[in-house]
Amino acid sequence: MKLINVLLNILWLILCGFWMAVGYVIAGIICCILIITLPFGIAAFRIAAYVLWPFGRTTVERPDAGAPSFIGNVIWVIFAGWWLALGHLITSVALFVTIIGIPFGWANLKMIPISLMPLGREIVSTDQKFGAR
Repeated sequence: MKLINVLLNILWLILCGFWMAVGYVIAGIICCILIITLPFGIAAFRIAAYVLWPFGRTTVERPDAGAPSFIGNVIWVIFAGWWLALGHLITSVALFVTIIGIPFGWANLKMIPISLMPLGREIVSTDQKFGAR
């Protein structure tokens, strides 16, 4: 299974992962420059790493996340989340045009929720979420 994840991640990186990660890094840099939005910058960098190499990992909601995460996510959607989600949507449409890109298009669509609401979520290994098999 690890070999398949590596192969999928390499294809993902070539087809769309690098450019989507660049978008998150740009959002993270802008958020870090503005200082007050530093938590958003950290979240953007964390998601950039996930978007760069997603197969074999997933996101889960943190049980300790509460109202501050919700409020932060609302602010994130207004300033950065919508255009990152739009980037995922446009990239997925472009991937759906090709035969080899269809599974990657679906993977891109699955990343839209985390691009819209990154706070209060954690990136974990799929083995950690579903238990080692």
